[in-house]
Amino acid sequence: MNKGDHILNGILLAIGLGYVLYPSGGVETLRTIAAVLIPVVLGALFPDVDTDFGKHRKTLHNIPVLALLYVFPMYFGNLQYVWIGVATHYVLDVVGSKRGIALFYPLSDQEYGLPVGVTTVSKYASTVTVVITLVELAAIAVVVHVAPQYVPTDAVSGLL
Repeated sequence: MNKGDHILNGILLAIGLGYVLYPSGGVETLRTIAAVLIPVVLGALFPDVDTDFGKHRKTLHNIPVLALLYVFPMYFGNLQYVWIGVATHYVLDVVGSKRGIALFYPLSDQEYGLPVGVTTVSKYASTVTVVITLVELAAIAVVVHVAPQYVPTDAVSGLL
């Protein structure tokens, strides 16, 4: 996906998270949206910094980078929710784009992707972005509302 599509995904995901977690649309919904919007959008853009250095879709498009950004707030008390944007960036590049990403870089240069994606310049790229974002939000809603007995409550609250 291109930069605009990653921004679109981050914005839609932040709004969707607010409503998935607090469907009433009240103050808690808006507070959640406000808390996650900027970090998620920044995280959604972060992996593409590797276009200016390193190897694009390898250097910052891998599981070790995602793990680092997930644990960073535990030690430094900031950058919460950035990992959500990074994770959704990976999903878009794996599912929505033809090329895929090197998930296990630097151990392996092999790029993983699904054959159903579009090119980053495709006229359908934004549509694919919206569809993938809706699927992500549906999966989160299932975990939070339909299947909470299968996922420990503190694990879900720890993620967000």
